[in-house]
Amino acid sequence: MCINIMRKEDKYELTLKEAEAVLENEENTISIMATLVALLKQNFDSIYWIGFYIVDNGVLKIGPYQGTIGCLTIEPSRGVCGRAYTKGLTQIVDDVHKDPQHIACDPKSNSEIVVPVFNYQDQIIAVLDIDSEIFGNFDEIDQLYLERLINSSFKTRH
Repeated sequence: MCINIMRKEDKYELTLKEAEAVLENEENTISIMATLVALLKQNFDSIYWIGFYIVDNGVLKIGPYQGTIGCLTIEPSRGVCGRAYTKGLTQIVDDVHKDPQHIACDPKSNSEIVVPVFNYQDQIIAVLDIDSEIFGNFDEIDQLYLERLINSSFKTRH
């Protein structure tokens, strides 16, 4: 079946299986991040920009990503990424132009989901930032599966 006509849930199930197979014995954080970015970008046409921001000395620094140039550094007090980092909770924004905290790195982005990445010690080590040109593109299904993907990829590794 062509991935473009699959249900969202089925695309995520496929992505989870692919990630599990590819990352089975991988311990390198950057390799894991790069692989997840590639799998999600490959499996979801609605993703315009996707990448990780890695916690580095209290700020978020750009990590592996695909799409246009991203912001290189994000202060914890700024943006949807900063909010996800400081609150430790996934953030879904249906219209980024109506969110006063949104940082406009690219005007083509219209909706966004940001998922905090916890390690096995329950420390936030990064956030996964995904943008779409489609307004209201992300919902609870995305949150559920992305949190599951992140947890299985990072929390279980030492």
